[in-house]
Amino acid sequence: MSEEIPLDTAKEVIEAAEDHAEEIGQPMVITVANSEGNLIGQHRMNDAWLASVSISRNKAYTATALDTPTHQLAEASEPGNSLYGLQTTDDNKIVIFGGGYPLKKDGEIVGSIGVSGGEVSQDREVAEASVEKWDELVAEGNVAPADD
Repeated sequence: MSEEIPLDTAKEVIEAAEDHAEEIGQPMVITVANSEGNLIGQHRMNDAWLASVSISRNKAYTATALDTPTHQLAEASEPGNSLYGLQTTDDNKIVIFGGGYPLKKDGEIVGSIGVSGGEVSQDREVAEASVEKWDELVAEGNVAPADD
């Protein structure tokens, strides 16, 4: 069984994303999922779009399920390319635009982050701030396994 992200750590990652979203003045929904793409924590900032609740969760799910940042799926999913139609698979939970990133520890995926609420570039920027926080916590040894 792979290591899971504890709720306290998920909250720190979400807080880093929220801080960055506030800096750029864009309300967001931030989701952290476990290694199976299931919800650990989600935060909806005031005035964030309602649709962003499911979009951010699906971005996190996609990043976990495909072990790749969601923005890397866009080009391959265009008509005529090898992954065309990907976004219609898996009960339409796959997202092919930016804002979802896998979270890894010791080379293994332990979860993911999904951010939605702004332009794709803003979603990516805020998600990247949370990935930086995750990497910092891992480097400092501050990510303990989740309690069973």
